Amino acid sequence: MNESYHDIHLNKVALAGPAEAELTLDYSDDDLVLINNVKVLVAPPISRLQMNIVAFCTQGRIQFEMNGKPLLFEANQILACPSNFSFSNLMMSPDFEFKALFVSNRMLQGILRARMNSWTNLLYVRKQHVATLGAEELSFLVSFYEMLRTITSSPSETPYKMEVMESLLRGGLIALLGFLLTQAENEENSIQGGRKTSEAIFQQFLDLVGNSEVKHLPVEHFARELCVTPKYLSSVCKNHSGKTANEWIREYVLEDIRYYLIQTNLSIKQICALLGFPNSSFFGRYVKEHFGVTPSQLRKG
Repeated sequence: MNESYHDIHLNKVALAGPAEAELTLDYSDDDLVLINNVKVLVAPPISRLQMNIVAFCTQGRIQFEMNGKPLLFEANQILACPSNFSFSNLMMSPDFEFKALFVSNRMLQGILRARMNSWTNLLYVRKQHVATLGAEELSFLVSFYEMLRTITSSPSETPYKMEVMESLLRGGLIALLGFLLTQAENEENSIQGGRKTSEAIFQQFLDLVGNSEVKHLPVEHFARELCVTPKYLSSVCKNHSGKTANEWIREYVLEDIRYYLIQTNLSIKQICALLGFPNSSFFGRYVKEHFGVTPSQLRKG
């Protein structure tokens, strides 16, 4: 294995122990990695993804445990997994082939924005990670991957290359959400009874934060709206997603900051007031702490 090439790119998507793999890499940057196929020769005991994964299997199968839960991923299926999930006990058939996109949290949130609640609901609340595809759906995803590969591998840099890539990614990921949502609803319709209370509370919390114009608020505020204690709300969030309520609030706040600074012409003072920060000085310190730059520097890129 060419360590200087393969290991660098494998480390973009996973925190792993010593591993050997034959990797077909189509594209890689800090936010997006496209892998056409990978044959794991020696797998570490546990790998923990640093990026979100969207993969579809064209033939063969692979068995593994994801966060300790056994899963089978085989031909004509799609797999979606958020970041910071662990994989272990990998066993794949000799003919296993797949294509995969690894997307950073930053890029995923920036592309999906209003649809992030759907992504979170499916993967954290409903735990819908694998869906079986029809022939048309599989053909769509293969074409989507090939178009994305063509755009990213093009040597020419046009003024709109990044916008085209992000638009294509948004369309493909929304289609994926549709595939997963349809299968999740079909499965739920066949099961008697409703969701567990904790699942409903977690989803209500995400909806409440996501739909709030001012998100920079303490956990106590959202807990009061949901008629639960802050401690219980954080426990529910941790159990269903591995993140505390404060961590979810911070993620939403940071994405709003990034959006308003980069995508709008509002002044920093206006953005500060819109997002509920008490003053520009506090807002500046908050941005510096989490982004490593001032609001003006973040706006300039």
